[in-house]
Amino acid sequence: MHTLVRSLIAGAAGTSALNVASYLDMAIRARGASSTPQQAVAKLTGLADLSLGDGDEAGHRKEALGALLGYATGAGAALCYGLLCSGRRLPWPAGVVTMTALAMTGSNGPLIALGITDPRDWSAAAWISDIVPHLAYGIAAYAAYDGLRP
Repeated sequence: MHTLVRSLIAGAAGTSALNVASYLDMAIRARGASSTPQQAVAKLTGLADLSLGDGDEAGHRKEALGALLGYATGAGAALCYGLLCSGRRLPWPAGVVTMTALAMTGSNGPLIALGITDPRDWSAAAWISDIVPHLAYGIAAYAAYDGLRP
């Protein structure tokens, strides 16, 4: 149970850091929010033959569910880390890289599988916009996970 709680706290810390880094990037570069979470929700609800309503109602639900998918991804990445490293302490560089890689895989993997994005087509700016927030996640999540060790 301790690994679960520590992982969930680490995932929340990492997700908060990712969101701060993303919003700072949006403010600095005056760029809009990514629409990929809403696209994922649209694809998943379509595959499941679920209706989110009509018009604005559906749009608002896609936005909310897309954000919730992000929180679930953050928690899931940290939980995977906790299960992979249970009983072992990775040194900070390896721990940060592992957390970052798990978060990037957890967020981009489903988007690739659903045909929403293809990293092979990303520009350098798009890669930076993806890596930097995920690195912030990795740093914060690792620090929280490691800091909660008994």
